[in-house]
Amino acid sequence: MRTLPRSLWCLIHAILAISAQESLTLNTLYSFSGASLSSDPTFSLPQAQQLTVSVAICSTGTTSPVFLVNNNTASTSTTDVFEIPLQSGFGNWTGTAQQGGSLVVQNVGQTSFQVAASTGALVHELIPALPFLGDTTNTQALVFSPPISPIESSPSMYPNYTLPPANLSTSSPPSSPPSFSLIIAPTSSDLASGMQTACSINSTSSSGLVVSNDLWLRNNQGWRSQWLIDDLTPSTNYTVYVIQDQVKLSGPIYFATKSPSFPCPLVHSLPFCPSTSYAVPLPFPQSPASSYDSANLPQGVSDPLLQYMTNFTTMLLTFPCGRDLYSPLQTCENCQEAYRAWLCSVSFPRCSEPPSSSSPSSPTPALTLPQSGSNARNPFLPNVTFSYQTVLPCLEVCSAADRACPNFLGIKCPTPRFNAASSYGVGFIDDGEQGVLGGGSTGAGQDRWGNVWCNPS
Repeated sequence: MRTLPRSLWCLIHAILAISAQESLTLNTLYSFSGASLSSDPTFSLPQAQQLTVSVAICSTGTTSPVFLVNNNTASTSTTDVFEIPLQSGFGNWTGTAQQGGSLVVQNVGQTSFQVAASTGALVHELIPALPFLGDTTNTQALVFSPPISPIESSPSMYPNYTLPPANLSTSSPPSSPPSFSLIIAPTSSDLASGMQTACSINSTSSSGLVVSNDLWLRNNQGWRSQWLIDDLTPSTNYTVYVIQDQVKLSGPIYFATKSPSFPCPLVHSLPFCPSTSYAVPLPFPQSPASSYDSANLPQGVSDPLLQYMTNFTTMLLTFPCGRDLYSPLQTCENCQEAYRAWLCSVSFPRCSEPPSSSSPSSPTPALTLPQSGSNARNPFLPNVTFSYQTVLPCLEVCSAADRACPNFLGIKCPTPRFNAASSYGVGFIDDGEQGVLGGGSTGAGQDRWGNVWCNPS
C-alpha cells in the first residue's frame, strides 16, 4: 500500500474540495459503471475506528483505474492518502478513519466496479478454501463448495458412551447458510486468466445443467453446497468457481469429463457413506434418475454394508470407551469414523480411466486392469455387462483405521514392501514405508487440477 507524493495529493485534495461526493454507508455493497460516473469520481467514507475498504473490478475498459483512500479529509498531508493495490482485479485497504475519509477513483474510463466499506470482515474476498470435485462421468460432474459451519461434537462419557448408528441420521443444516452459486466454463475460454473477482466471474455463462443443488455434510470439516451437473461435453477440460453471497470468490479448480464410452454412474448423498461421491460400477439407474443416492441405491448393496458397520460398532463398544485409553491421540469415535471411511472406499470401488495425457514426471494412477461381470472387491454389487477400470483406495485409508482403532480389533493393512500395491494405491499420500506418515509422491489422493491417483474417501 503506497503513499503519494505531496504535489499529487495537493492536486487531488483540490479536486475533492469541489467534487460532489456520494456517501458510502457501512456494510453496503455499491456497484458503479464508469460510463455513468464523472471523471475521477469521489465517494465519502464513514467514520470508523477501524475501517476496511474493498474494491472489485467487474469489467475493464481501455484504462486501468486507480483507487485512492484519504483517511483524514481535514488534512493535506500525503501520509493520509493511500493507493489500494489491485491484484487480479481485487484490492482492499484497512486503517483508521476517525474523521471519515474519501475514496477517489482515477482513470475510471468505462470500467465497472464494486466498492464496500466495513468495520469487520472484508465484504469482497478471495476465499482461501477451494471448491471440491467429487467426480465426473462423460457428461456429469459432482462439485462441492468450500466447507461452512464446521461440526463440533462433544464425546459422550462412560458408562453411557454411545457412537453414531451405522446409518447416520441427517444433521440439521445451518439455519442461515450463505448463498452459493457455481460457475463452470470450458478451460479453453481462459476464464482463469481474467479478473479474479466474484462480479467478473459471475458475468460468465455457466456450462451444464444443474440437476440438483443441496447442502451436504461430507465430513467434520463442515457443510458444503453440493451440485450435480449434467449436459457437459465428454472429454472436455473445465474450470470451476464457487461464488459466496455474490461477492466472495473460491477457485479455480479444474476437471476433465470422461470419454464418451465411460459407463459408470455417479453415487452420492448416502448417509451411511457421506464422503462417497464418485462413479461406481453399477448398472445405469432407472429413468428419470441419472445417478444413485440413498433413495434408489439397491438394497442388496446397502444392507450388507450397514450390517458390517453395525457389527463393528458393537465390537468396538466392548472396550470401555470414555473410561480407559488405548491411545493418547485417538478415541473410539475416531476409530469408528476411520473404519467407516475404509469400509465405504472398499465397498464402493471408484470407476476411472487412464488419463488422456501425462508427463514422465507425473505419477501414474493406481488403476486396475479392465474387468466386467461381478466385482472381486464387493460381491454384493450387481453384475454389469460393460468393461470398466477402477482406481484403488489409498493405502492411507486403511492405515488411518489401523492407527485409530484398538489393537484387539485386529485391523491389519497389507505391507507396502510385499503385496499392498495389488489392492491399494501405495506411495501417494504416504511414502510407502511401514509406519511412516507423509512423504508421498503427491501428498494427496487427488488435487485441484482434477488428477485422482488413488481413492481417498
